[in-house]
Amino acid sequence: MLVAMTQIPSATPLSSALRTLRVERDGIAALEAALASEEAGTLAPAFAAAVALIVASTGRVIVTGMGKSGHVARKIASTMASTGQPASFVHPGEASHGDLGMIVPGDTILALSWSGETAELADLIVFSRRHKINLVAFTSRCDSALGREADVCLQLPVAEEACPNGLAPTTSTTMQMALGDALAIALLEARGFTAHDFKTLHPGGKLGALLKYARDIMRKGDDMPSVLLGSTMGEAVYQMTNKGVGCVGVTDAQGRLTGIITDGDLRRKMRADLMAARVEEIMTHNPRTVPPDTLAAEALEILESRKIAALFVVDDSGRPLGVLHFHDLLKLGAA
Repeated sequence: MLVAMTQIPSATPLSSALRTLRVERDGIAALEAALASEEAGTLAPAFAAAVALIVASTGRVIVTGMGKSGHVARKIASTMASTGQPASFVHPGEASHGDLGMIVPGDTILALSWSGETAELADLIVFSRRHKINLVAFTSRCDSALGREADVCLQLPVAEEACPNGLAPTTSTTMQMALGDALAIALLEARGFTAHDFKTLHPGGKLGALLKYARDIMRKGDDMPSVLLGSTMGEAVYQMTNKGVGCVGVTDAQGRLTGIITDGDLRRKMRADLMAARVEEIMTHNPRTVPPDTLAAEALEILESRKIAALFVVDDSGRPLGVLHFHDLLKLGAA
């Protein structure tokens, strides 16, 4: 015998999508409000306690969860690992069949369960208590089996699921994900994890390109266009054309960069005797420069915000080491 399906009110795809986003936005707003309250027994002090507990631990964060919470747990573990907090995902079912051996004293277990009564987490909870492993819970009920046993319980506010049947985890998983991101970033800041540290863990793809240093990308040596103060514009144009960068650096007798001449300068200051003019008449004085340990992402931001195509890379004394062009970042995949 077939069971009649619940009739879902007709809706256009767009109205359905907008409703989903509104409901999930309301869930995030409720989570934000819960974190903003510093009253005893609320989410805020528990969140601070969780950060302190993890920072003080000597091991990894073992993130676990079942079903949709498990998928969120995998993402949280990945985000933490990429932002300086060693973390691993352990499937609760596999944990009961040998993977408990992956968890050692000094670790902290972060367990996700909306109800707090997920049966598959039972062995992990018992293991954590027996071996004095820190246990942090993400749940909507701190009076649940998981919440009661946890050293720190982060209670997420109850919110409406976007699913019209109120069954498919939607708003709840969005809130778990957001709280996981908040925890990962709080740990990043507590540990003083910098963009330079980030580079070590992200060598590939566009992110890896953005985290390369200017010294790794710049054109240097014979590929760097440069002329001395007092040179003619004819010499400068030859350097610009020969090196193909669209600019030339002007240095003083001590080798310090004092100016830059770009293609734009040539167009703006075109005149009949331009080639005979001295470079100091045409150059832009005190150009914007960057040190060699500048990240590609920082250099790209400078180029875009100032609407320029090239930056000279200089040492502490102001001597040019190389030149970084927008096209170099483009070829690298950073732009």
